[in-house]
Amino acid sequence: MMTERGVPVDHTTIYRWVQKYAPELDKQTRWYRQVPDWQASSWRVDETYIRVGGTWCYLYRAITAGGQTLEFYLSPKRNVAAAKRFLAKTLRSNTTAGSPRVINTDKAPALAKAISELKAEGICPQTVEHRQVKYLNNVIEGDHGRLKRILGPKGAFKNRISAYRTLKGMEAMHSLRKGQGTMFDLTGTRTQTR
Repeated sequence: MMTERGVPVDHTTIYRWVQKYAPELDKQTRWYRQVPDWQASSWRVDETYIRVGGTWCYLYRAITAGGQTLEFYLSPKRNVAAAKRFLAKTLRSNTTAGSPRVINTDKAPALAKAISELKAEGICPQTVEHRQVKYLNNVIEGDHGRLKRILGPKGAFKNRISAYRTLKGMEAMHSLRKGQGTMFDLTGTRTQTR
């Protein structure tokens, strides 16, 4: 884009822009990307893996049944502690929509144990149903695919800090592209569908 306008920009300059402004974009648009309570009753939770600094890291993601992004978390390990941190973060960040009616996961034992521990600690309400049906998670698997297509086969991240900053911007843009901010569009350029 910059080259088309006659402005020579090095790739490291763009990298620095992403590292500086992606977290700011996430922070400034988070309120607009909130999911209304009538859409957030059923969560799809899953993890995928990306390469960071030559090792595999796990990207935990949660979306609604309609495909609205709720939260993400990047972890070097795939265990109960990481799943518990992610689910607690997701529950905290979606307090306006309330707790979900059901959380759908695949057969990963770490997620099941994390949900039961969060219920025991009182962070997750006892009324939340946990379903382990992998076919219900096709929505989030497709969402992973779109994200991985942008990242490419290598991932291209050198460390977790830069990966997390970049992913913040990518998730924010991905959410806005899916139309998550349209319910707060005061210009009237888009119509809200319910």
